Amino acid sequence: MRKLVVNADDFGFTRDVNQGIVLAHRDGILTATTLMATGAAFDDAVGLARETPSLDIGVHLVLVGDPPFPRTVAQLVRAVALGRIHVYDELRAQVRRILDAGLRPTHLDTHKHTHLLPSVLDAVARLSEEFKIPWVRRPFDLPLTPAGPGVSHAKRIVSKSLGVLRGRFARVLSQHGCRSTDHFAGFQITGSYGATELARLIRSLPEGSTEFMCHPGICGEELRGARTRLKESREQELRALTSAEVRAALAESGVQLVRYSEL
Repeated sequence: MRKLVVNADDFGFTRDVNQGIVLAHRDGILTATTLMATGAAFDDAVGLARETPSLDIGVHLVLVGDPPFPRTVAQLVRAVALGRIHVYDELRAQVRRILDAGLRPTHLDTHKHTHLLPSVLDAVARLSEEFKIPWVRRPFDLPLTPAGPGVSHAKRIVSKSLGVLRGRFARVLSQHGCRSTDHFAGFQITGSYGATELARLIRSLPEGSTEFMCHPGICGEELRGARTRLKESREQELRALTSAEVRAALAESGVQLVRYSEL
C-alpha cells in the first residue's frame, strides 16, 4: 500500500497564500497544511481552518525570516549559541497560540527545516510529546534520478548531505514517541514543477507512507509584497495540485491520499 499526505507549508503567511492552500484542498489533492503562528494572515487562516474541517492542520514552527527572528539559518545558529533565542520557549508559545485559537494540530514541521539543527529538533520532539501532536516531518527527500523534474545540482548535493543527520534524527524522535512518514518528498522540486512532473513523482512513490511538501498560493498583492522567493511559482504549484493529470496518476498508480489523522 502506498499512502500520500500532501502538505502545504506557510498557511497564515498572507491571505492570498491562504486562499491558494484552501483551493488546493477543495479542488485538488492537498490533504494537510501547517500554520504559521507568527504569520501576518494568521487570523484569516484560523477562520479558513474552522470552515474546512476536512483539512488537517499542523504547526509550521518559525525561527527564521522577518524580525524579530534571524533572517538566515546561519544567523539562527549564532543567535542560539549566544543565548539570544530560547528555542523551546519560543516554539512552545507558537504551539500555544494555535491551540488557544481552538485548533487541534495533528503534525509539526519547521520553516526552512530548522529542526535539522540538534537544539531545534530536541525542542520540537519535546513539544510533540508534551502536546500530544504525534507527527513530525522527516525532511530527508526521496532520491530523484538525474532525469528528474527540474532538480538543481545544488539541491541534490544538499539532499544527499542531509543523510548524515538521519541517525540522530530518528533516535530523538523515537525517544519522545514521535511518528513520521516513511518517506518525504518536495524539497528538491519546490517552485519548479508542474502537473507532469508531479504525476511522474506520484507514479514512482515507494511502498509505505510519504509526505509531499508543497507551497501553493495565489500570487496577489500581499504575496508580491512579501519577503519570499516563492511567488509566481505558488500559482504553478496550485495548478499542478488541482490538475486532472495528477488525479489520473493517483488513480492509475493506486496511491491513496490520506491525512495525518488517518494514518
